[in-house]
Amino acid sequence: MITRKRLASGVCVLFAALAAGIAVPAGAVADETTATAPKVNLVLDVSGSMRARDIDGQSRMAAAKQAFNEVLDATPEEVLLGIRTLGADYPGDDQKRGCKDTAQLYPVGPLDRTEAKTAVATLAPTGWTPIGPALLKAADDLDGGTGSKRIVLISDGEDTCAPLDPCEVAREIAARGIGLTIDTLGLVPNARMRQQLSCIAEATGGSYTSVEHTEELADKVNQLVDRAADPVVTPVATEGAEACAKAPTLKSGLYTDRVGFGQQRWYRVDVEPGRELRASVSVAADRALAPSYGVLLRAVTVHGREIVRGEAAGDGRTDVISTGLRYPKADDDEAPTEGVCLQVTHSFAAASGVETTPGLPLELTVDVVEGPGDSDDVASFGLGRGWWLLGALILTGFVAGLLWGWLSRWRVAVWRTN
Repeated sequence: MITRKRLASGVCVLFAALAAGIAVPAGAVADETTATAPKVNLVLDVSGSMRARDIDGQSRMAAAKQAFNEVLDATPEEVLLGIRTLGADYPGDDQKRGCKDTAQLYPVGPLDRTEAKTAVATLAPTGWTPIGPALLKAADDLDGGTGSKRIVLISDGEDTCAPLDPCEVAREIAARGIGLTIDTLGLVPNARMRQQLSCIAEATGGSYTSVEHTEELADKVNQLVDRAADPVVTPVATEGAEACAKAPTLKSGLYTDRVGFGQQRWYRVDVEPGRELRASVSVAADRALAPSYGVLLRAVTVHGREIVRGEAAGDGRTDVISTGLRYPKADDDEAPTEGVCLQVTHSFAAASGVETTPGLPLELTVDVVEGPGDSDDVASFGLGRGWWLLGALILTGFVAGLLWGWLSRWRVAVWRTN
């Protein structure tokens, strides 16, 4: 009897150990997946001014709710999403209380779409606009984990809780070094609000967008949430010079800067013999701009001689315009390393009444790789294996010309004989 009891106890212990051995790794995998997952915190202004009915015939609050429902439906499964409000609870006149009015409407985590939509549906325009305090709390909501972190702030007014300047708050968040980006969207903005929201975005390498239609709001927020799910390469902030001689020297990597209207930015890259420089630039339209636009990326020697250029242009609405170039340097053991200057200019023009400062955000990608070694490499001669096709076409044309000439002469001779 005792033996049977011991055997039964041993079997139970064995099953418990096996269960623990299976369960622990599964939990560890889940925790690891969550730790590396991208996080997005949507921060929505629910202040009293959101009652204004100037977005597609409905109130700003109704437009925001409609856009949020579309965004929640389209959010990728791998994104941990949260929603924070500002100005949603306190309707009174006490500024001290009003400036503490920020709350986590939906915690950052795996998304329950029904629960999140229900929470958004309860919102009603109420009180103050404590943007600074809300950003600090939103950054705390995203604490932990190694995945990308993004705050998307949607507001229709300036911060009403000075002296806590939201621009300084954004700079403080950027200084933490946690890789958090703040993107801002202004609903029916005025000049001062546009300036403040642009400053917040610029401080963390984010973007600012003016929104005047519900569809624009949903599209932009969806774009930003999707961007958070992409593999993250954090751009390095740099500041281009106004001339090649003063340009900062860049190595392979992704860089971010601002280029003003009517200005140009210069950067320098050292290219060794036998290496190839590949560069591309994107300029974002983060405000209302004239419909015609273009961007130019030039590679020149330190003496000003143009080596190669890339350019793009268009007419109509756009969010970003990009171009690129390649420059292979011949493999010569005796040749020195060459300093190549990259010049970036654009022909965007600000719409009437739009602030021209700060300049438009640009991203510059620089890559110096092993140069082409074979004559059939596209970068080596420009045509690669196309030389064979070109030669065949020339030979075919020559033979066809001879045959056509002989046939024509024969027909003329026959005509004259008859």
